[in-house]
Amino acid sequence: MTRVEVKNGDINGALKRFKLKVAKSGVPSELKKHKEYTKPGVKRREEKKEMIKNSRKRNRRG
Repeated sequence: MTRVEVKNGDINGALKRFKLKVAKSGVPSELKKHKEYTKPGVKRREEKKEMIKNSRKRNRRG
C-alpha cells in the first residue's frame, strides 16, 4: 500500500507525490494491458514494433 504524508496542509503536493508513486509502481499500465484480450500474434507484432522503436532511439542518441 502506498502512503504519502501531507505536509503543512498541502493536499495538492501530496496528491502529486501519490500519483507519481502509483505511476512508478506500474499499476496503470497493467490495468491498461488487462483491459481487453489481445491475440498472441498481435501482441508479438506490437512488441517487435516497440523493440524497433527503442533501438532506433538508442542508435540516435549515441
